[in-house]
Amino acid sequence: MPAVLVHGVPDTAELWEPFRSRLARRDVVCPNLPGFASPPPDGFACTKDAYLDWLVGELEAIGEPVDVVGHDWGGLLVQRIATTRPDLVRTWAIADGAVSPRFRWHELATQWQTPDVGEQIVELMTPDATAAALRDARHPDPEGAASRVDDDMKHAVLALYRSAVDVRSEWSPPRDRPTPPAHVFWGAHDPYGPPEFGQAAAALAGAPLLVLDAGHWSMFERPDEVVPVLERLWQMA
Repeated sequence: MPAVLVHGVPDTAELWEPFRSRLARRDVVCPNLPGFASPPPDGFACTKDAYLDWLVGELEAIGEPVDVVGHDWGGLLVQRIATTRPDLVRTWAIADGAVSPRFRWHELATQWQTPDVGEQIVELMTPDATAAALRDARHPDPEGAASRVDDDMKHAVLALYRSAVDVRSEWSPPRDRPTPPAHVFWGAHDPYGPPEFGQAAAALAGAPLLVLDAGHWSMFERPDEVVPVLERLWQMA
């Protein structure tokens, strides 16, 4: 079975390339979410449920349970699949993106969710401005990521976040729902969500939590710490 690595916002599958090169296994799949360096299909709504259904379809097509890893919004999607379609998952891991009763949206998310304000914000997301913001947030490749932000992605970001205003109540997993083996990673200095969010998600899943001396892109800042943990998870499953 392959490992499936799911990116978040405002990233694409390119985010995973340096990380993937550190893995011993080669059966690794890194899909682009629709609208993120991949044009969305006609009629695709770019909502959280549309992305969830899309990713479920991608995993179903593989035909066997997979090792799935998600970062940022990829983490929210992976967590949701692990708790609602565990038949598709052999192991799962998430970093800097998870829902729990402690969860709350960060300031930029609430701006994107606000009509007119969100449109003004994405208009200001020029390559230079986006690269500077990502650099400040310790993104591993701010210029590269900024260069891939296009109109499709901006539309997708607004639609996704506006569909998820109430994601805490809609997607928080119940404490007593069993899931496949899991691990949670979180950056101690994540500006978009404190480690308490990861702690809460790990507790709900009965999973270990590794807090890294890193920002929001923790597993990409600290791959030498993350890769061995992932590979042990995969070997023990």
